[in-house]
Amino acid sequence: MKKYLPLLLLGVGILILLVVFIFVRSRKVEEEPVEEEETALIQVELKDRPVVSLIPTEDGHFLLLKVEKITIDAKTVDYELLYDTEANVTQGVPGTIQLTGLNSFEEKLLLGSESSGKFRYDDGVEKGTITLRFRNEEGKLLIKFVSDFHMQTGISKLSTIDDAFKYELEDLGNSYFVTMNTVGYPDETLTSVDKGPFGVFASSNDKFQGKVDMGGGSIYRWDGGNWQKLENNSSENVGIFYSSSN
Repeated sequence: MKKYLPLLLLGVGILILLVVFIFVRSRKVEEEPVEEEETALIQVELKDRPVVSLIPTEDGHFLLLKVEKITIDAKTVDYELLYDTEANVTQGVPGTIQLTGLNSFEEKLLLGSESSGKFRYDDGVEKGTITLRFRNEEGKLLIKFVSDFHMQTGISKLSTIDDAFKYELEDLGNSYFVTMNTVGYPDETLTSVDKGPFGVFASSNDKFQGKVDMGGGSIYRWDGGNWQKLENNSSENVGIFYSSSN
């Protein structure tokens, strides 16, 4: 019996190691986050996409997220605002909206943090992204939209991050401006859309005349009720724009 004891102990040791290995491996699999499948279940044409805008407050500490013209048959929408601080630290503002009975919504997003009613603001915010994920009743992703935004103040030349759209102000004011792709457009356009839609949103209700540059084509601006073709690319105010070769 004694001559078999080393073999018996070796077998028990191997069995224990095998059990420990399986346990650790199973825990590792459970703890690893499962990345969400980003493949959209549906396709949404440009004319049916929601209109997304980020409107800065006068102090530049908040962005008003407005999502309008929601035609997607979704139960909820997750929004996520990501932005870079002056110290090159990425911050996020997430949230979820129940869409039952809604075709639009607004959310005031803080560029900073709040604790016990006290606010800490992130200064120098210039660039970021807004992401919308529309989901069905089971929480399955239907479609995702992502748009970069560019927040500027104290300069006359406004632009998207990639410079695909530029708006040069005639008068330099003290307002904050956000320039971005608006994902969709407000109403049926007069022509085909070759570039855009892009939006410039101001922190004040003043009119900001300027010159639009979209690299060519005829430029149209939404005046709140109709599309107006710009003469010589001059606009009487900021807003939502697109260009067309027609």
